[in-house]
Amino acid sequence: MPPSRPRQRSATRQDDWLLLDQQLCFALYAASLAMTKLYKPLLDPLGLTYPQYLVMLVLWQDDGLTVSQIGERLALDSGTLTPLLKRLASAGLVQRLRDTADERRVLLQLTAAGRALKARAVRVPQTITAASGCELNELSSLTARLQALRQQLTASLLHVE
Repeated sequence: MPPSRPRQRSATRQDDWLLLDQQLCFALYAASLAMTKLYKPLLDPLGLTYPQYLVMLVLWQDDGLTVSQIGERLALDSGTLTPLLKRLASAGLVQRLRDTADERRVLLQLTAAGRALKARAVRVPQTITAASGCELNELSSLTARLQALRQQLTASLLHVE
């Protein structure tokens, strides 16, 4: 006797979980690739890579942070962050200073050139918003949802490990 229909549907539904287009991870990955490709020609005239731009965004918002504070904010380890910060310093955009309260900590402070770059960078998010085809409220909502997803996944990691 041939298998009944419900079993085939059940198997198909299970197989659907393994379709590439059903994978949230792939949608996020592909969107991230497209986003960073879109940023490149916008950041090249500023002399910044995408990770350097993220550091500058953090410092434009809150100057004088430690390397570890920047790393926490961007979810980057010091092995990734340190060479990136050294390149920003050699470009004259930031200066690395020892914390007077604790010599082991390194503070990052914007230089005049780093602060001036902010005015030129204003067009970057405006261009990205226009390229997205979304209204500002849609992008704000999507950003909030992705931040909540990241927090949930990070919390779940603590329970898995």
